[in-house]
Formats: sequence, structure tokens, C-alpha cells
Amino acid sequence: MSFLLNLIEQYGLLFVFGNVLLEQLGAPIPAYPTLVITGALLDKGDYSAPMLLLVAVLAALIADFAWYMAGRRYGGRVMARLCKISLSPDSCVRQTEAMYIRYGPASLLVAKFIPGFASVASALAGAIGTRPAKFIIFDALGAALWAGSAIFLGSLFSSAVADLLDILTSLGKWGILLVALAFAVYLAKKWWQRHSFLKDLRMARITVDELDQLLKNGTPPTIIDVRSGLAQQGGKIPGAMVLSDDDISALVVNAELDSEVIVYCACPNEASAARIAKKLMARGYRRVRPLTGGIDAWVAAGHSIDEFV
Repeated sequence: MSFLLNLIEQYGLLFVFGNVLLEQLGAPIPAYPTLVITGALLDKGDYSAPMLLLVAVLAALIADFAWYMAGRRYGGRVMARLCKISLSPDSCVRQTEAMYIRYGPASLLVAKFIPGFASVASALAGAIGTRPAKFIIFDALGAALWAGSAIFLGSLFSSAVADLLDILTSLGKWGILLVALAFAVYLAKKWWQRHSFLKDLRMARITVDELDQLLKNGTPPTIIDVRSGLAQQGGKIPGAMVLSDDDISALVVNAELDSEVIVYCACPNEASAARIAKKLMARGYRRVRPLTGGIDAWVAAGHSIDEFV
């Protein structure tokens, strides 16, 4: 444990830069505790509070701007990938887009305080065409608020943090094991949240070929598009109705309770579609199924799509 503290004391700025950069790029390595510790050790390290804040903001900006440029170039594909690999199931593109569209770039001020939001919000900002200058300004301010709060807390409770570090140091290798155990518990908790989330999405699905056959048979089911507004720009499955956020809360669907209802989205594991399908089933609709692979599978199979009007 003393070795780790020596690293922070001697290479505090470099250590903080690497930790913040990796976390903002998507690695499950929390940087907030590092900022609290380095804030508590300001009087022992060869760095000042303004310099520590500047380094943290710079690292966050580099990572966020990389996601911004990826979103600008690749659009929704980047956000879908983020949603797929994230340990936080609450980082789904739909929720992030709803918040960003409602508050605009100002949402970046609090993005880093919301698990799973920062990377997706940065990619989304690029995908919807937020001006680079505006993105950088709001993202930098958000990073400063996030890092500054951690540094302030560390300096404010420096004696308590120092006492905790002294205890861990006195424990020697057991202190390192304790920190490693806490980190393992953190990862396990995130993994279990995602596992439970995916388990909750398990239900009967319909393939794109089966849906195509239903459409060709002349008895089309009720098809519901629950994608985000950005994703819908590429078109929809013929005959699909769009379910907006207000409709989702009210779940008003013009269909008989025993009729076939197909729900699709463009997110990994048909997450949004499955959630809406379960809500519809709770409302009494008995034959509701998400579309396996969503709109991407439909397009990949060569089926036609309609433009939104």
C-alpha cells in the first residue's frame, strides 16, 4: 500500500491523467476516488490544486473529444457499441438521447456524475452535430465541476482520508488486498446489474423472416418502432407506428388485446423493445414479441424500409 501512496505522491499528476483518461474512454477504473486522494495529499505532492484540476480536465477532454469525433463520423453505431459493452445497463442510448435533447449541451455539465452517461453523451453530441466549440466549452466545464468536487472533498476531509490511508498502509499487503477486494466487489456489482438486466429481457421473439412472412400473408401485425429520434432518421419497417416517450408512459396502442404486436428497436439485445413489450403485456396485450436483431437485422436481410414523413 505504501508503494501505491508513493506513486501518487511522486507521480500524482501523471497518475491522475492516466486514471481519468482510461475511465472516460470506458474502462471500469473509477477516477473519482483517485481525485479525492490526490486532493487530500496536496500538501505532500509536488503539485497544486489548480494544476491537479487542469490535468484532470485535460484528460477528460481528450477522451470525450475522441468519443465526440467517433460519434460525428460513425453516428448511432458508436452509441450502440457503447451500450453493448457498458457495465451500466442504464447507459442505453434512448435515455441518454432523451436527456441530451431536452437539455442540450448543458447536460454535459452533469454528465460525469451520472454512471454511463458521459461517453454516450459525448458520442451523441458528435452524432447530432453539436458544434465542436460548444461541445468543448460545456464538456470542459462539466469536467471541471466533476474533478473539482472530488479535489475539494479530498482537501476538505484531508485528515480523515490521511487516517484511512495510514490504516491501509499499516496493514501492508492486507491493505492492498482490501483495496483489491473493494474494486472486485464494485466490478461484480456492475456485472450483476447487467446480468439481471439482460435476464429480465428474456422473452419470446420473432425473426425478421417470420415478420416478413406475416406482412406478405396480408394479415400484418401491429408494428411499433421504439427507437430514438436519431436512429429513426434512416427509415422504418413498412407500416410501423412510432411510439414516443409520452406514448410509452401512457402505452396507448391501437390494437386488439389478442392481436399480434411486434416491437423493434436498434439497441443490443433488443433492450428497449423488450422493455416496452413487457409493459404492453402488463397492460393486457397477450401476443407481444420483440424483433430479433431489430431494424439492423431487417435491413441486413434485404427487406425494404419506408422513409418517415
